[in-house]
Amino acid sequence: MDWHAYMEEIGHEIATFSKEVSETATGFAKMGEAAKTPGALDEKTKEIMALGIAVATRCESCIGFHIKSLVRLGLTRDELCEALAMATFMGGGPSYAYSAKALSAYDAFSKVSVA
Repeated sequence: MDWHAYMEEIGHEIATFSKEVSETATGFAKMGEAAKTPGALDEKTKEIMALGIAVATRCESCIGFHIKSLVRLGLTRDELCEALAMATFMGGGPSYAYSAKALSAYDAFSKVSVA
């Protein structure tokens, strides 16, 4: 899977839909900002939780969005694999397959391009 192309495509699709339901999109964005605001848990911990839910619900675009955030937040591959092991334990076979997708996304988004 080409994670970069996939996320670009889904970004366009979400932007198109957001124009149709602008109030809902604005509310969803505001809710996301509030949920991610550091408090008792930092943003990285919250994103790890969100990734686990994305794996359990088999949402490829959610996996992409949360992996991109986790790469930005400095998640290591070892941390990711431990989180995905827990997601696999809790979700069984389907989560095992989607954890593999999450690892693939991490590898794609964490590569530093060499110019």
